[in-house]
Amino acid sequence: MSMVIGVALAVIALASGPDLAHARSHPEGRRGVPALVARVLPAVVSITTRQIERDQFDQPVVTPGLGSGIIVDRRGYILTNDHVVAGVEQIKVALADERTFPATLVGRDPFTDLAVLKIEGKNLPVATLGDSARLAIGETVVAIGNPLWIEGGATVTAGVVSGLGRSTEQEGLPVLHNLIQTDAAINPGNSGGPLVDLAGRVVGSNTAVIASAHGIGFAIPINSAKPVMKALIAEGRIARTSLGLLAVSLRPQLAYVYDLPIERGALVRRVEPGGPAEQAGLEPGDVITEADGRPLKDLHHLHEETARRKAGDSVTLRVWRDGRVLTVTLVLEEYR
Repeated sequence: MSMVIGVALAVIALASGPDLAHARSHPEGRRGVPALVARVLPAVVSITTRQIERDQFDQPVVTPGLGSGIIVDRRGYILTNDHVVAGVEQIKVALADERTFPATLVGRDPFTDLAVLKIEGKNLPVATLGDSARLAIGETVVAIGNPLWIEGGATVTAGVVSGLGRSTEQEGLPVLHNLIQTDAAINPGNSGGPLVDLAGRVVGSNTAVIASAHGIGFAIPINSAKPVMKALIAEGRIARTSLGLLAVSLRPQLAYVYDLPIERGALVRRVEPGGPAEQAGLEPGDVITEADGRPLKDLHHLHEETARRKAGDSVTLRVWRDGRVLTVTLVLEEYR
């Protein structure tokens, strides 16, 4: 707690009083958080979207959307979140220097909640990408984005790396794994913006926040995003496989709540009608404990097993159901 308070006080000290006035009049003299923000901010973009639907009278209804992004290539490629641009019809990008551009969707990957956009412009600033594998718990990080339709440019918040290797399996959030957890404030509109280390390098893409919690936000590690960006730029899509089910990680705490005799695996919550899981005979309440003979620690391990396969491949699952152990063979389909 004392370290967090110390970080907060340091940020306040850097952002107030005579030091701020000096930094404004002498940008080259900035140090610490203001210096890294000055380096990264030009490459952080605001993304505004329009989705046009029809109401009950067949009249067009425009639904606006807001997000953030990071320019990662001088050719105009921008990394953002899939949920920022999924299903939209028009995309506009605004830079910190007030230039605006129409953007085209290069490709999206719902499985990792990442997408790549492209704009056509000259002298575009580019963010420096870091190495998220070098992050340590307790390390200071800064989140930059454009939350809540606040005018006047991007918002900067500071915090620490609260945890590594996290998963989100909450209702209403994408099921994501290996996330960076941070207490730097992340709000709607921050999605797709950068999480930055004190050297000014992008170490993550901010993606989600648990509304019922305080100080718990998540970012996709930049090391996980790099191969996805490369594939989307080259191919426009990434082929993924699906089991046709919704599951959560079974851990000792959850096993205690449901009075289950096993403590590890993937607990099936819902089976998609007509999907691979239903065709294989899986049911809600089943616990998948093995995939092709390999024990499963959690849902992440199950996803790792299927990620190595392609649509049409089969996987043999060991399943616990009401005290019985079953073996089923499931044929994977393409993730949509």
